[in-house]
Order: sequence, then structure tokens, then C-alpha cells
Amino acid sequence: MKIRYNSPVILTYALLALGCLALPVSNFLGMSLASPSRPAFSDPVFYARLFTYVLAHAGWVHFKGNLIMLLLLGPLLEEKYGSWLLFEMMVITAAATALISAVVFHTSLAGGSGLVFMMILLSSFSNFRDGEIPLAFVLVAVIYIGSELTQVFNDDHISHFGHLAGGLFGAGFGFLRVRKR
Repeated sequence: MKIRYNSPVILTYALLALGCLALPVSNFLGMSLASPSRPAFSDPVFYARLFTYVLAHAGWVHFKGNLIMLLLLGPLLEEKYGSWLLFEMMVITAAATALISAVVFHTSLAGGSGLVFMMILLSSFSNFRDGEIPLAFVLVAVIYIGSELTQVFNDDHISHFGHLAGGLFGAGFGFLRVRKR
């Protein structure tokens, strides 16, 4: 038996995020990679940080929580949708979430939680059929959205907006994929 790099997008993301956290300058690096807190459309770094923030995590606990869910859901979604399409969904979710956060909330983001929640809702579309809504999707959406909405005003340094945005993008991607079949 040999070990296979079975999910290139998810495993590469995980290794890059691990590298960012494990480096001795991880605190400085995390601040440098965090999403912009204000729009700066004339600054090229602004555009890079719309994507890089998903690699920066607040610490090992934050990273571990995201990594477990990414490694559970990501490979299944990568197999179902293909590496390139999953990568596109991750990039769109990251950039749109960071841009909205900068323009509307003037807050900076760090971590891949929005990607995790995108994958949670996207995975609940796995057995979606035309004309039917799976009860599992309804339950996941209600529990997930309800939980995030009850915590949105907590001063806990967690971007519940980022979670909600990721989930909405995941649901949207899942719905669009079902409609194209």
C-alpha cells in the first residue's frame, strides 16, 4: 500500500495554511495575510489579501477546527465536483467574503472558516434531485444559520458574517450545480 495525494486542492491548502502557522514569524505573517479591513482599490496588496487571509489562522485551535472539517468534507467535494471547480468555488468565496467584509463591516478576516461553511452547505446538496429538497439540507441550513445568527452580535472576535457568507456561497454553488444537471 502507498499513500496517495488524493485531494490536491484541499491537501495543498492544508499544507500552505500549516506552513503559515508553523513558521516562527507566524504572528507577523498572519497579520500580513489577513484580509483588508478597508477598500484600497489602488493598492495591489489589497487584491492579494482578498485571497491570502484564508491561510492565516489565529492559533492552533482555530487551525485544527477548520482543518478537521476541511479534511472530512473537502476530498469528497473535490471528487464530486473536480479539483478545478472546487478551487474556483473556494477562490470566489474567499474573495467575495473579504471584499464584502472590507466594504460593509470594515473588519479584517483571518482563517478558512468561511471555506469550511461553504463546504458544509455544499456537501448537503450531494443527494439533491430536481424538484426535491433534501431534509438533511434543510436541517443543516436551519441549524447552521440559526446558530450563526444568534452569535452574530457577540464580541468574540469570530467573523460570524464570514461563516454566513461562506454558507450562502456553498448553498448557492450547490443550487447552481443542481440546476445545470
